[in-house]
Amino acid sequence: MPAVTVDNPLTLPKVAASGDAVARPVLAVTTAPSGFEGEGFPVRRAFAGINYRHLDPFIMMDQMGEVEYAAGEPKGTPWHPHRGFETVTYLIDGTFIHQDSNGGGGTIENGDTQWMTAGSGLLHIEAPPESLVQSGGLFHGLQLWVNLPKADKMMNPRYQDIRGGEVQLLASPDGGALLRVIAGELDGHQGPGITHTPITMIHATVRPGAEVTLPWREDFNGLAYVLAGRGAVGAERRPIAMGQTAVFGAGGSLTVRADERQDGHTPDLDVVLLGGRPIREPMAHYGPFVMNSQAELKQAFEDFQAGRLGTVPAVHGM
Repeated sequence: MPAVTVDNPLTLPKVAASGDAVARPVLAVTTAPSGFEGEGFPVRRAFAGINYRHLDPFIMMDQMGEVEYAAGEPKGTPWHPHRGFETVTYLIDGTFIHQDSNGGGGTIENGDTQWMTAGSGLLHIEAPPESLVQSGGLFHGLQLWVNLPKADKMMNPRYQDIRGGEVQLLASPDGGALLRVIAGELDGHQGPGITHTPITMIHATVRPGAEVTLPWREDFNGLAYVLAGRGAVGAERRPIAMGQTAVFGAGGSLTVRADERQDGHTPDLDVVLLGGRPIREPMAHYGPFVMNSQAELKQAFEDFQAGRLGTVPAVHGM
């Protein structure tokens, strides 16, 4: 980890918060519980226990793996519906194939991201390729759910395939932190992901002992989830480690620092930084549907049961 890197971060554009930016305090650090998803792949529920007012417009995020599968063990999800939000699948290691009931989808691997706007609804499936099932191998990624405002909930479904080589690469002034801007904008540098709800999504790798303080939009919330390693967050240097999420308060900058000593398996601190403009609309969420009211949830289930979200193809390429 990770797939997308550079030999010398000092060759990249540099990003740092201005000296007069108000540092965001750390409101809480939570630990993600472990569980299983789909056909049984292990996940950590990154946002469990965090009040939605700190998450809005994000709904949930699962860290998938990191797991080294033996031959015959790789797993995915069966066909299932979605309506009313976007799923963002960021694959750090391994390969995943997506397919939907509208004929869309694609393959993502090793630093790629697939951004699926479910909108009015569809059925889709996520699975490892047959070659990976036969051989086994490393699997590690994230799936993030981003809410859509009421005005966009019933838009036509859409896919974006974001290749690892397309992400915007930036660095801290001393080169101690490599920043991958997957979506949104950081200090005027735009990532490739096109979002309906304004957000920023960054995967940062911070070398041992290094610290990075980034400018952060004051109208966005701020979250940091540790994929691997250990360090500290905020000007107060609140300790944080793998599987933990930091919730930041208001301000114009946020700080992440890697501990001087990491373990041999994860030599650096790897953290996902998220920010978004809160939608501040009523949210009704149950299973695979995220709407604004219980009546809309009921309609989503009725449409799914009636086949109006699509049907599973008789033959598919999994």
